[in-house]
Amino acid sequence: MKTASARTIVAIDGPAASGKSSVARELARRLGFVYVNSGAMYRAITWLALEHGISLGDHTAIVELAENAPLHSTLRDHDSILLIGDVDPEPFLHQDRVNENVSLVSSVPRVREILVDHLRRYALTNNLVMEGRDIGSVVFPDTPYKFYIDASPDIRLRRREAQGLRDRITARDKADSSRRASPLIIADDAHVIDSSSLTIDGVVGEIIGRLKLKGLTIAQ
Repeated sequence: MKTASARTIVAIDGPAASGKSSVARELARRLGFVYVNSGAMYRAITWLALEHGISLGDHTAIVELAENAPLHSTLRDHDSILLIGDVDPEPFLHQDRVNENVSLVSSVPRVREILVDHLRRYALTNNLVMEGRDIGSVVFPDTPYKFYIDASPDIRLRRREAQGLRDRITARDKADSSRRASPLIIADDAHVIDSSSLTIDGVVGEIIGRLKLKGLTIAQ
């Protein structure tokens, strides 16, 4: 499957609390690329559904919400900022109720189709570091720059707790990996990095080394 892109895309995938968000944001800063957190879109639709009192088992209503939600983005210091109309949902995206339900929303195939289309639009005008769970396998399968960040379950749980979040890591992993639509997988051509004993700088350094080997020019 070909995806339209006029720009360079670095795909960072991995499970919850693997460190991929921190790594992707720092990598984007060093490369001078735009950082995009794809999960923010799924969380935004989840939050919006909850705000509207929509049953998360009502897939028809959730799809209609995703199709009509006035999602758009702007840039702030090279980070993409997702807006719903003129509302910035960021302060609400890690509420417990969103953490507990985002897997239900992200498992709806049509919702993923809608949001993947939104995500691909970023690449029409920007060089990107985009992180998520299906960036290298589904959103931008043609990019040669794919990385999968992982860590041991114990390390990931401690990281989540340090953030003040109470995700059930094992349940989230099962939901993300077993869903029919765009499951969390390691793309065949992705480079896997175990971040369990590495710092953010260590992971970013390894990625930059790999990018150089693949011929990407890195500005100093």
